[in-house]
Amino acid sequence: MAEGERLMPQRVLLFATTTGYQTRTFGEAAERLGVDLVFATDRCHMIEDPWRDAAIPIRFHDEEASLQAVMSAAADRPVHGVLAVGDRPTVIASRVAQALELPWHLPQAADVARNKLRTRERLREAGLPVPWFQALAIHDEPLALRPESLTYPCVLKPAALSASRGVMRANDPASLRAAVDRLRTLLRAPDIRAERDRAHETALVEGFIPGREFAVEAVLHHGEMHMLAIFDKPDPLDGPFFEETIYVTPPDLPPERQADILSVVSRAAAAIGLSHGPIHAECRVNADGVFVLEVAARPIGGLCARALRFDPGQVPLEELLLRQALGESPAPWQREDCAAGVMMIPIPRRGVLRGVECVDDSRAVPHVDDVRITAKPDQVLLPLPEGGSYLGFIFARADRASEVERALRLAHRRLHFAIDPEFVVRPPA
Repeated sequence: MAEGERLMPQRVLLFATTTGYQTRTFGEAAERLGVDLVFATDRCHMIEDPWRDAAIPIRFHDEEASLQAVMSAAADRPVHGVLAVGDRPTVIASRVAQALELPWHLPQAADVARNKLRTRERLREAGLPVPWFQALAIHDEPLALRPESLTYPCVLKPAALSASRGVMRANDPASLRAAVDRLRTLLRAPDIRAERDRAHETALVEGFIPGREFAVEAVLHHGEMHMLAIFDKPDPLDGPFFEETIYVTPPDLPPERQADILSVVSRAAAAIGLSHGPIHAECRVNADGVFVLEVAARPIGGLCARALRFDPGQVPLEELLLRQALGESPAPWQREDCAAGVMMIPIPRRGVLRGVECVDDSRAVPHVDDVRITAKPDQVLLPLPEGGSYLGFIFARADRASEVERALRLAHRRLHFAIDPEFVVRPPA
């Protein structure tokens, strides 16, 4: 019996909001490794396997029922590792890992990591640099703001949305009030209300942090941080909204400044309580130091991970994470010895996407690896701050980061997007 168990493939449980292109990439990596990948996704349990992916149906707003559903499934299909993509699934993933006695971030830490207010509190308690901040009950009237403690410019952000959704800069009291009204409307949108997340009742107002912004991709292995990449964000993120576009690695920073970033991110992860599994951190760097904006208990989102490959073997990030979920140390893996980057193609205006032209011309730009359009024809496009998605992704590799950045920008300029107004008013016949 023991010998038979050793011959069975190892099984990893992947938590995700839906099964999309990021989960398909994990599926491809699992197939290469011979790993049995099981999805647990937020869907109605009354419809039997509508996507034919044998996923375990759970509801993120009902953690107890979701935990029982997964544990019941695991009784017949033993699980050897846990992963999560996206912010919302991290808490239930951590609870399942704890119940199965598998190494992963603790539930309390995952809960703090996905809440911007609680993250700020933990970082301040740990003595890390943070801007001034105050919580705001977004639906209260009148708003419980303390005007005497506000300075401008400041930033308003929802406590628990990701991808810069709902994040707005205010330069004076009037623009702050307009931003609050806009965020209140967004948080009443049907897709957000459907999450049944009480964190959406709270917003955060904090001082604007000037400086360059960077992202850190890393893996915590039993408390020890293994850096995978530091991404530079060459486009200024100064508002009024904060749409991320280009990520390029390695950054044009002296080694000692990179060491500062990694040290502060490591301290921030420890302050939050994160200990085992992937993390994705965002930070701003200026003359006053490194300011950590967030440390998420998950890997980089969307298709951005395709910008990363690791030696030996040029393996993708998803394969590395599956290996770590099954107990393998990430220490031997090093990012490939070249510059790489990704552009998250921004949505230029609200409307209905009719098509994208010149994709082949864009792919033909030297150093461009691929151009992937993920938005669908006839899809309604919403730019930030209301929207939370991109038109697609452009990937590039070269000897130098400056060449990668130029290739991404040129490839983007070659694309042409046909976007119709969402509502067309036709004259009477």
